[in-house]
Amino acid sequence: MSTTVISQSSTAYQSRPHSALNRLKGFKPVLWLVPFALFFYLFQLAPMAWVFINSFIYEEAFSLENYIEVLDSAFMLQAFGNSLWLAVWSSLFGLVIATLLVASLRRVDSKIRDGVIAFTNMSSNFSGVPLAFAFIIILGTNGAITLLLKQHGLLGNFDLYGQWGLLIIYVYFQIPLAVLLLYPAFDALSDDWQAAASLLGAKTWQYWSKIALPVLSPALLGTFIILIANAIGAYASVYALTSGNYNVITIRIASLVSGDLFLEPNLAAAISVVLMAMLAFITVINQWLISKSYAGKKSHAKR
Repeated sequence: MSTTVISQSSTAYQSRPHSALNRLKGFKPVLWLVPFALFFYLFQLAPMAWVFINSFIYEEAFSLENYIEVLDSAFMLQAFGNSLWLAVWSSLFGLVIATLLVASLRRVDSKIRDGVIAFTNMSSNFSGVPLAFAFIIILGTNGAITLLLKQHGLLGNFDLYGQWGLLIIYVYFQIPLAVLLLYPAFDALSDDWQAAASLLGAKTWQYWSKIALPVLSPALLGTFIILIANAIGAYASVYALTSGNYNVITIRIASLVSGDLFLEPNLAAAISVVLMAMLAFITVINQWLISKSYAGKKSHAKR
């Protein structure tokens, strides 16, 4: 009897270190997250908190004056309007072109597909000042293609440094990002679905409108929102192309924090908060549409 008690106590004593080690092993993933959490706080949460708090400071006192100035300024509202116009239309064009491109990639040889994806990866990193310089050489006032088209009377009063020229640049850098985001989503489509639809008498446009696009709708909506955020936050290409003379919201924020004449960081913080609120609203609408899309799929599957 005593031998049994001693053996049980010794077993319990030996199991305690093992249980402590197991607890320490369970904390290992948390320890690996500490550097990420630190960087996330320093470069994401802390700047956002600073921007939010300082947006309410006007002449060393808490006030809504910065927001009133932003919303009452026709110049600032024009900047928001120009940014939204460029973001929405470039996202729509980029999404449509990328959807057609990715759908076509599923029908070509794997070597061609890999080459296109490699080129897309490379072009997605080609932005900022080099992109603006490339467009100036090609489509600027004395650009190669501009002069060639004007000689044949195919180009009217096109201005690369205006609204439509900026739209072309925005669409250019939206397409690679949309392709990279949509390419994995097309794996959800099965080739057998289109074959089955054609056997039942459905045409190609009916397959895409009734089957493919509803399946892809969450990915399309999510990509669209990411493209809008990407376009609204664009700065280097626009500044290098127009030298800050075109009124978009990123140019206005930069001029208030690094301008040569007047520095108004608190007003820039208020503009940034309004911009974040706009993006948050768009994201909430996007998530609602995605949830409705998933709910529709589930109800259709139950039927």
